[in-house]
Amino acid sequence: MSILVTPQTKVLVQGITGEFGGRHTRLSLDYGTQLVAGVTPGKGGQFFEHAGHKVPIFDTVAEAAKQSGATASAVFVPPPFAADAILEGVDAGLELVVAITEGIPVRDMVRVKQAMIGSQTRLIGPNCPGIVTPGTGKDSHGGCRIGIAPGYIHKKGNIGVVSRSGTLTYEAVWQLTSRGIGQSTCVGIGGDPVNGTSHLDVIQLFMADSETTGIIMIGEIGGSAEEEAAEWIAKHGTKPVAGFIAGATAPPGRRMGHAGAIVSGGKGTAAAKIEAFKSAGIGVAATPSEMADTLLRMM
Repeated sequence: MSILVTPQTKVLVQGITGEFGGRHTRLSLDYGTQLVAGVTPGKGGQFFEHAGHKVPIFDTVAEAAKQSGATASAVFVPPPFAADAILEGVDAGLELVVAITEGIPVRDMVRVKQAMIGSQTRLIGPNCPGIVTPGTGKDSHGGCRIGIAPGYIHKKGNIGVVSRSGTLTYEAVWQLTSRGIGQSTCVGIGGDPVNGTSHLDVIQLFMADSETTGIIMIGEIGGSAEEEAAEWIAKHGTKPVAGFIAGATAPPGRRMGHAGAIVSGGKGTAAAKIEAFKSAGIGVAATPSEMADTLLRMM
């Protein structure tokens, strides 16, 4: 099985006519994603055409969802307007909004989080690579790819991957695929301090998925999300989990890459997260190159 999205999920793209959004719309169509609509205000009635696909464009998410049946959205909207784009998906009643945009102001994301209280919509991101559920076709095409992850590295299987880092997500996936091990779903939750879906949220979904048999969880310095997930795994985990924490050599007080990757007030250190992993029975990879092998040893 998979979590959150399947090959049958119908997807719309907010910002489909932009250079970045258009590029990844083409890649998702090539992957076999059921990409059924695009949204760019003022360009309703036009079409996004690629390789025989003719995707209708709408002015609003509500109209796009109603006409196309889309239940999930990818947000490729510039930072000043991205928060409103997320909330437009929420207001339209979408089940899933995946915000790829980097650089959304923290104040805007706090407003989004408050507005989403009680909502039926799940947000992944922002500043994330998105989500991939591989298909069963050649090179796992025919799956669902929402975001910017390279589809060709994925293989259909039974390992769940969740990560704050996009590139480390790809590294873990490629290590698994290179060893002939497929993935159920791969979720990049993003590295911003205020995001929609946490490690714990995804871990709980993987634990409940009958066909996910092992999990790779990748974290980094800053915040306490990894410790919270580890605490839950220690009490309720039923499947092997391998982990890696990035940023072990980062100086305290210096932000490293992601907006949320900063050790402040002695909290959020790599050492504390690694200790929490070990205490929870999570296998800890010493380097990124050992992530897949660490999980396979545990299994």
